[in-house]
Amino acid sequence: MDLTIAVDLAKSVFEVAVSRAPGEVLERRRLTRTGFAAFVGKSGPCTVIMEACSSSHFWTRQFVAIGHRPILLPPHHVRPYRTNANKTDRADAKALLEAFRNKEIHPVPIKSVEQQAISAIHRLRSGWMATRTACINTLRGLLREFGLVIPVGSQHVVAQVSAWLREENPAIPSAIRTLLSATCDQIVELEAHMRSAEAQLAELVRDMPEVKRLRTIPGVGPRSASALVAIVGDPRRFKSGRHFASFLGLTPRERSSGNFRKLGSISKRGDTYLRMLLIHGARAVLLSARRRKDRHRIHSWVLEVEARRGHNVSAVALANKIARIAWATWSRQQDYRPAVAQDAT
Repeated sequence: MDLTIAVDLAKSVFEVAVSRAPGEVLERRRLTRTGFAAFVGKSGPCTVIMEACSSSHFWTRQFVAIGHRPILLPPHHVRPYRTNANKTDRADAKALLEAFRNKEIHPVPIKSVEQQAISAIHRLRSGWMATRTACINTLRGLLREFGLVIPVGSQHVVAQVSAWLREENPAIPSAIRTLLSATCDQIVELEAHMRSAEAQLAELVRDMPEVKRLRTIPGVGPRSASALVAIVGDPRRFKSGRHFASFLGLTPRERSSGNFRKLGSISKRGDTYLRMLLIHGARAVLLSARRRKDRHRIHSWVLEVEARRGHNVSAVALANKIARIAWATWSRQQDYRPAVAQDAT
């Protein structure tokens, strides 16, 4: 049988388990980063199994270059195969070998350098946005304790606080004026970073045909399209649009037994960031559908769902439909062609 190497990745110490037969570990090694690269390099063509975690895509590209077959497994599918009650590197490496035997566990696709660059821009922008939101909420909460209420809307925060500081509002203690001004400067700087990231992302994906095709779908903008291309990779690894929507956590969670079938709320599995982008895009389509006179079939459908189930449920249902449309247009290499609603003809 071919040589199989399971690797528990780390920053500096790597746990390696070598196997030639299912369920059998022939050799174990604990290697440094340099020693690990040398060990795998000296091995003949083999299968290298790793969890899809930090640095895993870098190592897979290195292994492909020297003729190995790297396999990335989802960490949440590997965890149940750790028979040892203790969480150790040795137990994790053995669990990788056991999980690899289950053919129902689908490997994670290997990302290219370009895909990871796009994904990195998204993550950086998302981190800056979270920090900006935290700063804004902190300013609102602190100033409310002194009887100063900032109007609703993030665009009012820096302007209002700066105006109070310039006017030397007596309600603001002098001890915190400098810190409040520094927080306002931090918000302005974070917003500049976010705009820079958005401009760089637009430039990076401007000529990508997959992004152009996905942007023909209602509710899919440049950020959603580029994130799909970077994180999902190849849509053809999913059997259908429903499988793709399930991968994004947009399908109902099922608890069924015998003849009794129960569907609950969405599973919320998969990438949280992608799901958030699609749901926000669906909300934008829903708001636009209320004002449109030339409605397409998808607009009429989501308005009917909203009338029956409310705004939030209809937005998530539309995000599910957008995900299925994205899979169809992307995998078939066709632009989205909207169908006209019957009442509009």
